[in-house]
Amino acid sequence: MIRVVIGIACALCVSMGLASSAIAVEAVHYACADKSDLTATFHASPAVADIVFDGSKEKVTLPQVLSADGGRYAAGEIEFWIKGRDATLTRGQSKTTCKS
Repeated sequence: MIRVVIGIACALCVSMGLASSAIAVEAVHYACADKSDLTATFHASPAVADIVFDGSKEKVTLPQVLSADGGRYAAGEIEFWIKGRDATLTRGQSKTTCKS
């Protein structure tokens, strides 16, 4: 019975165009210990984070990568690792902690 109800609910979501809106996009502002600010916009599909460094308006898109704990996004020398409201931003040899 539960499968039938879930199946009907999923079919209704698709027919009403709600399936795409279920893929959330969330923008979160972070203040970092090195006095920098950034905004991370998290996308579920594909699993990426768009990071905008507020001081320069530089934007990078980081794909989500394997993490044992929290959400980790990385490409090249940039890594953004979040857990709850805390985050660590690594750019090359520079590392700072951030809070949302």
